[in-house]
Amino acid sequence: MTIKEITNLAKEKIGYINAKILITYLFGKDMQYIVANQNEELKKEEEIKYLDWIKKVEKGIPVQYITNKQEFMGLPFFVNEKVLIPQPDTEILVEEAIKYASKMQKCKILDLCTGSGAIGISVKKYVPSAIVYVSDISREALEIAEKNAKELSADINFIESDMFENITETFDIVVTNPPYIKTDVISTLAKDVQNEPKIALDGGQDGLKFYRTIREKIEKYLNENGTLLMEIGYDQGKEVNEMFENSIIIKDYAGLNRVVVWKHSQKK
Repeated sequence: MTIKEITNLAKEKIGYINAKILITYLFGKDMQYIVANQNEELKKEEEIKYLDWIKKVEKGIPVQYITNKQEFMGLPFFVNEKVLIPQPDTEILVEEAIKYASKMQKCKILDLCTGSGAIGISVKKYVPSAIVYVSDISREALEIAEKNAKELSADINFIESDMFENITETFDIVVTNPPYIKTDVISTLAKDVQNEPKIALDGGQDGLKFYRTIREKIEKYLNENGTLLMEIGYDQGKEVNEMFENSIIIKDYAGLNRVVVWKHSQKK
């Protein structure tokens, strides 16, 4: 098959964007090369590999788990089935964290439930003076975060911890994108989302399990006047806002509730 024939087949089965991502990944070339070489014949092994990828995507395997790459905050992150795929909506959370961190001469930050490390590493890259810790319950996820930090030359600290269990420091900023999907809703999500780690999606029956844990513990881990920034589901603004008194909600570019910001004052 030619490049044109196999990409047309892929477009019909898995859509233009996925077809484009996979064909450029297969050849290690940009789309300019692909367009200029439409009539090039694929080698048999290339054809077999590409058709196999199409089948995987049809079954709901995210294309990012095939290419092992997701761009986030302009940075290339390695991802696999052990971590959640960083999404553009979460960049709102990171931009807010960068905003707060940039105002401080010295800033100590915890990225709670880090997964691939995308949040903590991105903050460190944009605010090099920040001292960044990232934590996750999954050792396998932390290994991916460590790999990304090394590849992106980000000097950060890693903690294996179930929420705050092994956290012993205090911080100026705690930033987190915790699991917040309602347990019963997960089975209704798109197939590719269902193939991401359940542990990174499942927020309990009402989706608020981890926000309650954070509210219960956070004051012990935030310095006076420290800031907590949390990503939330589009329909969770009211509940989380009430849980964290005097917090503010920031909307994403689609106008949906996306980030809750809460300031901690130890003064009574």
